[in-house]
Amino acid sequence: MKKLTMVSMAAVLSLSVLATGCGKKEETTTPAPAATSGAATSAAPATGKPVTIKMFQFKVEIADQLNKLVQEYQKLNPNVKIQVDTVGGGADYGAALLAKFNSGDKPDIFNNGGFSDLDKWIDNLEDLSDQPWVKDLVDVAKEPMTKNGKLYGQPLNLEGYGFQYNKDLFAKAGITDLPKTFSQLEDAAKKLQAKGITPFETGYGEWWVLGNHFVNLPFAYQKDPNAFIDGLNKGTAKIPGNDVFNQWVKLFDLQLQYGNKNPLQTDYNTQVTDFATGKAAMTQQGNWTQVQLDKTNPNLKVGFLPMPISDDAAANDKLFVGVPNNWVINKNSAVKDEAKKFLNWMVTSDIGKKYITEEFKFIPAFKSIPADEKVLGPLAADIITYSKAGKTLSWNWFKFPGGEASSKKFGDIMQGYVAKKYTKDQMLDEFQKTWDSLKK
Repeated sequence: MKKLTMVSMAAVLSLSVLATGCGKKEETTTPAPAATSGAATSAAPATGKPVTIKMFQFKVEIADQLNKLVQEYQKLNPNVKIQVDTVGGGADYGAALLAKFNSGDKPDIFNNGGFSDLDKWIDNLEDLSDQPWVKDLVDVAKEPMTKNGKLYGQPLNLEGYGFQYNKDLFAKAGITDLPKTFSQLEDAAKKLQAKGITPFETGYGEWWVLGNHFVNLPFAYQKDPNAFIDGLNKGTAKIPGNDVFNQWVKLFDLQLQYGNKNPLQTDYNTQVTDFATGKAAMTQQGNWTQVQLDKTNPNLKVGFLPMPISDDAAANDKLFVGVPNNWVINKNSAVKDEAKKFLNWMVTSDIGKKYITEEFKFIPAFKSIPADEKVLGPLAADIITYSKAGKTLSWNWFKFPGGEASSKKFGDIMQGYVAKKYTKDQMLDEFQKTWDSLKK
């Protein structure tokens, strides 16, 4: 597996101008509207035998916007009906997808994270290497879904995460120099607390906040993340005793010491809402929260901070950037050709491009889709700035053995640490046991 480099992504972002929440399961069937008059054109035929495409996706935060985009497509293609079924956030998308396949209710379009998730599902996936949009992909977006020279997925977007911070609360606490090291972050937390401001909002009721995004840090901060993961798989590397993991636990403890009460009862929606309404100055989340933040508090002044685990500013002043997920097509679907037409339309039509940037607030994974930072919002703008500067670190949870199963177990173990069920050493030992039990 090649090392995931963000330098190439930074170059592509500059050329293109510059981008998982919690919620209840949403199941929506979007009816095909009546045909409209006019000269509108489409990538798919406007007439013909009625076709139903079943789409199963996990991004709750764009569920409404995606359904509106589907309606736009159906106006141009009155013979096509697209059923959008959304399961994400606190729900287990992987388990729900497997249940659909086992029941025979197999979706035509669904999501796949790539790497180990690609290996798990590859026998069910259509080869998309010949699709028109492939030539426009940014390089970093190809790697997760490429196997033996074939591309099996269309990336949703590029995303990044770190500590979001409330600029007004930082100003109130007199913090003028943004923290880029662990000591500076600790000092900022003390200043905030002294002003009666809760420094961190920790949504540890969600396994993925811990088991995907936060546990990614000690992997991403390794000198060579892929080499470290390979060493874990071969038994030549260990998590207990690893210096980077030991440093990372200090950041874990800092958030617990200066965080909100009852972190294990704080779900995603509460976490984002509390942060948006000024109940805390920082929270670990990504640019996918921009839509909800804007709805909750349009006047919120927000930006990104790094998540430092040491006092090496050069090594720590970075954000975590990658491809969150991909659209894939069931190769045994009877309507896979129509599904391909929809995915192509979504990333090549003016309507689709507008929705991706203006409605979804996505950083595009395509060179052909320009993105206005003012439209995407301040969080995406910070990610683009860090990316252009080459100050990014990789996403690694899709490389874990067992995919989501290992991430969930890591999340459970970390929740146990928060509940004081485990000591630091016990937590790291449990990580190692989990890895060893799932690796091939």
